[in-house]
Amino acid sequence: MSRPPFPAAPVPQAPMQPLAQRPPGQPGRAPGRDSAERRTLVVGRGISVQGTVQDAERLVVEGTVEASMIHAHELSVAPGGVFKGEVEVEDAEVAGVVDGTLTARGNLIVRATGKLLGVARCRRLQVEDGGQITGRIEMITEPRPAVDAPAAPRPVEPTF
Repeated sequence: MSRPPFPAAPVPQAPMQPLAQRPPGQPGRAPGRDSAERRTLVVGRGISVQGTVQDAERLVVEGTVEASMIHAHELSVAPGGVFKGEVEVEDAEVAGVVDGTLTARGNLIVRATGKLLGVARCRRLQVEDGGQITGRIEMITEPRPAVDAPAAPRPVEPTF
């Protein structure tokens, strides 16, 4: 009898559920694009990354990320994850540590295990019992710019 060349694949664990796929009643925006289609960067446990991240729509931090400025659609810092630097996103969920400046144009959720140190700017804020914010919070109150709205027509001046 021969053995198979590779051991049986382990049963995959369920990944963290993105904000866009949350059940009704939980904060998050309606999915415009399926999460599986988004360009996602996952920094796993025990991994440290320094530098610039470009073109990632979703950033999941389970290890450590140090960056001067990141623009993405969604940031998720898992328990044990650390983000240091400046980030601007649509929605953010912090269950680990964010040290720096976080701008969430939509939802900012600080989970019970989350710590936010520095400056947080957001439109909507939810902090679970046990979540910590040390620093300054600025609420965004101006209306969001329309994403797909056409520019207002400019008057044409006749030339003579």
